[in-house]
Amino acid sequence: MRITVFGAAGGVGARVVAEALSRGHQVTAVVRDPARFRELPAAALHRTGDARDPEQVAALAAGQDVVVTATRPVPGREPELAMATKALLAGLAGTGVRLLVVGGAATLTVPGRGGMTVVEDPALPAEIRDIALACADQHAVCRAETEVDWAYLSPPALLEPGERTGAYRLGADELLVDARGESRISIEDFAVALLDEAERPRHHRTRFTVAY
Repeated sequence: MRITVFGAAGGVGARVVAEALSRGHQVTAVVRDPARFRELPAAALHRTGDARDPEQVAALAAGQDVVVTATRPVPGREPELAMATKALLAGLAGTGVRLLVVGGAATLTVPGRGGMTVVEDPALPAEIRDIALACADQHAVCRAETEVDWAYLSPPALLEPGERTGAYRLGADELLVDARGESRISIEDFAVALLDEAERPRHHRTRFTVAY
């Protein structure tokens, strides 16, 4: 497949690029700052681009099968997340290219809490509330889109670097928790789940989640 990854040098984006390359796909790795090219694998096509610009999105998506967005705004600029998602969807409109969104867990419901979402939970740490609210806005932008074939992947509560095992469980709109009460997955296995979806699409204009 031909896959374009926005945010390709970030924590999630870099692992998505690596996973896609390991499977033999042609990857266009997009960053805003060309100084970050040195962080990208030599096997990927290196491009500069801004996910907030629909024209740049359209140009970088031309001839591709899938676009992945793994961008994250710096602290203090969280509203840019929803803005970028709108621009990505606008840039892909009418192209037939799928959009896979690395989203947030904000709008997942918490098991046993009567439908309360993660972002509504008083236990949510204050330091991540702004990005959680931004992810909720991002999810709302996707849900309003009816033309582009998108899928929104929400992580579990804990997403951090670790081991690639190739194992994960799929869920829909509820936070996945294991028998020990933990909700987690490595970024490496999160990338596995994303590439599995790219290769064998199961979710169309909907959200899904993964965890161990």
